[in-house]
Order: sequence, then structure tokens, then C-alpha cells
Amino acid sequence: MSSLHEDTYKEAVKHTEDVDHPYLGDNVDRHLAVQVPESLRGLSEDEIAKIDKAATRKIDILLMPTLVALYILNYLDRQNISSAKIAGISKDLGLTTTDYNTAVSVLFAGYVSLQVPSNMLASKIAYPGIYICIMCAVWGIISACTGAVHSFASLAVCRTFLGFAEAAFFPGAVYLVSTFYTKRSMALRTAILYSGSQIGNAFGGLFALAILELDGTHGLEGWRWLFIVEGVLTVGLAAIFATFIPNKPQTVRWLTPQEKDRLQYRLELDRGSKDATDEVSVGTAFKMAVTDPKTWLLCACLQANYIAASVTNFFPVVVNTLGFNRTITLAITCPPYVLCCIAVIVNGWHSDKKSERTLHIIVPFIFTVLGNVIAVATTNVAARYFAMCILPSSFYSASIVILSWISSSVTGPAVKRAIIYAVINALCNTPNIWTSYLYFNAPKYTAAFGVDLAASVLLIIAAASTHLYLKRQNSRLERGEDTGKHGPSAVQIEAGFRYQL
Repeated sequence: MSSLHEDTYKEAVKHTEDVDHPYLGDNVDRHLAVQVPESLRGLSEDEIAKIDKAATRKIDILLMPTLVALYILNYLDRQNISSAKIAGISKDLGLTTTDYNTAVSVLFAGYVSLQVPSNMLASKIAYPGIYICIMCAVWGIISACTGAVHSFASLAVCRTFLGFAEAAFFPGAVYLVSTFYTKRSMALRTAILYSGSQIGNAFGGLFALAILELDGTHGLEGWRWLFIVEGVLTVGLAAIFATFIPNKPQTVRWLTPQEKDRLQYRLELDRGSKDATDEVSVGTAFKMAVTDPKTWLLCACLQANYIAASVTNFFPVVVNTLGFNRTITLAITCPPYVLCCIAVIVNGWHSDKKSERTLHIIVPFIFTVLGNVIAVATTNVAARYFAMCILPSSFYSASIVILSWISSSVTGPAVKRAIIYAVINALCNTPNIWTSYLYFNAPKYTAAFGVDLAASVLLIIAAASTHLYLKRQNSRLERGEDTGKHGPSAVQIEAGFRYQL
């Protein structure tokens, strides 16, 4: 995290040191105006930079590796059903193709339904980090129980409840990150968080391959051991992480009081206002969220993105159509996701460096279009595998930028931001319910890749439309025009708020 430039810092001090009353004679309510904490007043730019660096380093060490590890576990417990299919779960439980597709999609029914209430809760409680860890342990228990199912019905029930429990993680994690990092740092941190899912995808197959060697141990099939081992691992690590995960800037035990003040202050300065979560009810915040046009523009972007990315739910199954045996199939699912980890971090870093979002979404999706064209056009093994390599890197590189764009585009209290994250993520995960039924007619999967191709084109259009809308809002702010109730407040405008493009 880079510190404030000297002129910005001095301007902030000039603007805020004398704000002792909510009104200064011009009818502008300034009770949420940012004020320099007493512990930071009179410090030099070098001293501020030193505090900045120390505070950011501690949060980076405490928060980001924890969330990455939890995201790895999240994906392992969600996606292990693909490896279980290759290991024979369909045969052992007598599942039809429709039964298996339903078992995949029913998770997302539960996942979608509880995201909004979960993030409402996370934004209002004192320990959102611990709450996420508790829900992680719950889904680990459910995942382990999946190893005991003996019918399609019991499998579907376990998958539904797994979705309920996992609903707390991703929107909660992105919200938690946004409470510690400024908008100029969000793309890289979101990329680091997202790398957890890609590591899970990359090595989940190899990890599954090792666990499946337990096939027959104590009379249990290998796929049962897969659910049990990964579930138990999740519970154990969640309990450990709950002991030190940061919850809010002012309650991190490993920060000095001055570092806590600096964290809080730079977040307020970044948004041009103090947080008003305590002054807004959940119902009011929900209304603010769903009536904001930016919510739906960004939702359209992520919706198209997630439709194009739905192939990941069937990645081992699609790769299996290349004609290799089980061991090779699980092994060659790894390289595309290793490449993806690199791509998302580089794209997130560059997006933050340039403070630019639109091109960092559209350019990766040009490669998504290319990958889907190849997948639709041919079943040649080399060409198909090349498409499988570039698809995750391209659509997930865009995903992390869209998610960071949400943070920089939302005005209002933190609870509104939490609800918008949940609303968008919930709606945008609905394609995971219906896209699972597009994977028929192996090995071509023409319907699935055709829909993914159309969604990729729609994403480019949606991102360009969002760019134009936000650019228009910035032009109105430059001219001093009122941008309405969903725009920045008078206090934020005074602080120089502008939307990232």
C-alpha cells in the first residue's frame, strides 16, 4: 500500500482538522466528514509512510493467507464431486446423468439463497472474520458427512446444506477485504483471494488422486474417503484460523494504536467519508443497494462473466473427454489453473497500478472468446486442451477486477457495500444451477460452449456500458451537478470523490 502523496495528505488535514460541528453555515451535513486522528497529527510524510507500510504488512500476513487457505478449502469441498464422479460415485449410487447434474446444481440453490442475509449479518457483527471461520467449519462437517451417503436423495440433501454453509464465505471474504484496503489496492488483494480457488482447482485433482488411493481401506470406496478427509481438514484449519483472523481495523490485536488509527483513517479518506453503518438499518441499506443503478450494471458484468466461467464446474469431466485415463485426467487439470493464478495476480496488480478497470476486464475476455470459439469448433485434443488452458486465466482475470470495481463504485455505508456484494454474487451464481444441464453431447458439449461464447460477448458489452455510465457520472461531478441519491454525498464530493474507470 502506497502512502498518501504529500499534497493529498496536507489537503486532507486542512479539510478535516477544523470540522468540529456537523454544519459550517452552508447546510452541508459534515458529521461524517473525515478527521485526522489525534495520533497522526503533526507527523511527517515519511512517518506516515512508515506506519502505512507496517500496518499493511501485518494485515497482508494475517488476513490474506488465511482467506486464501479458506478459499482453497471452499473449492475443494465444493468441487470434489467432479473427482468423485471420475472415481465411480455415479456407479456406486446408481446416478443417472440428470441425477449427477442435479447434485452439482443443487448446491448453488442453497449457496445463492443465503448470501444476502449472511452478509447483512457479517456487516453488523463485531467479529465477521470469526463468523466466516465458523461457517467454514460447518461446511467441513457437511462435506465429511457426504462420505456416508448411499442414495441420490441423501447426496442431494448434503449438497444443498453444503451450499447453505458456503454462502457465507465468498461475499463475506470480499467484504472483509474491503474493510481493510483502499480501492487502489482492492484488485490485487481480490486477485490474491481468488488465487485460492485456482490453487484449489489446480491441485484439487492431484490431492484427490492421492486420497483415492485409500479405496477399499476399512471397506470404504475411495470417493467416500475424498469427502471425509477434505471435510475433516477443513474443520481443523477453520478452528485454527478463528484464533487470529482480523475482524475490523480497530480490533486487530497485532497492530499498535497508531497503526489502527492509520488503517481506519486511510479507509475513510479513500471513501471521502466516515462509515455510517451504525446509522442505517439493514432494511434501509438493502433498499439503497437494490435501487442503485450501479448495482445492476456491475451485476450484468459479473453475471455474463460467471456464465462463461461455468465450465469450471465440469472441468475434470470435460478434460476427461480428451481420452486419457483417470490419473492423467486429474493430473492435466492442474496446469491451466497454475497459469490462472499467475494471470489473475498480474492483471489485478496492473489494474491497481494504473487505477483502471474497464480494459483489464475487456482484454482478458477477448481470450475467453477465443477459447470458446476453439472449443466449439474442434475436438482435436491439442486444440481443446489449449482452450482449456486459456479459459480460466482469461475469465477469472476479469472476475477479480469486476469485484474490485464494485468496491470503488459503491457510495454509502459499509452495510450497503456488503449487501451489494452479496446481491451481485448471489444472482451471478444462479447460472451454476442451470448451466450444469448444458453439458450433454460429449465430447463436443456444443450447447455449453455456445452459451459461454455468447456470454463472453455480452460481458464485453456490459463492461463498456458500465464504463460509459461511470464516466458520465464523473463528468457531472466535474461540472458540480447533482448525481442523485445514489451518488457521492456532499462531504465525499468535497473530498474529491471520483469513480474508477
